[in-house]
Amino acid sequence: MRIPTRDRHVSLAFNMTPMIDVVFQLIIFFLVSSHLVKQEARMELPLPIADSGTLADEDASRSVINVRADGALLVAGRVIPAEQIRERLRAWRSEKGEFELRIRADRDTSFRFVEPILLACYREGVSNVVYSVFRSKDAR
Repeated sequence: MRIPTRDRHVSLAFNMTPMIDVVFQLIIFFLVSSHLVKQEARMELPLPIADSGTLADEDASRSVINVRADGALLVAGRVIPAEQIRERLRAWRSEKGEFELRIRADRDTSFRFVEPILLACYREGVSNVVYSVFRSKDAR
């Protein structure tokens, strides 16, 4: 009987390249998506001035609708028609569960442009609605 001369221990080597690729893709995705959320909140809008206000809870799950003075509604930097607000609210609710809706309206915006947002919130059961304002001492 012949005795084998080769080593019987075979090492298993894992190919780490696909896992590293996936991790880098996830990192890039989260960096880009967080940048878009922060960019939307920084959009230049002359907000209304209020005598009182509280600082926003940064931990809250929130969505933002910007309303320009001409009535254009912007979500994630894109103009959407008022008819799509309810669909957008439903999508946010399915993604996030309970969330805070922040309305950032230009100080010169007529209420008739904000009213459809409030009605859509009522019809979709979104009760956590806040308005972004400048406190009178912070006003620009």
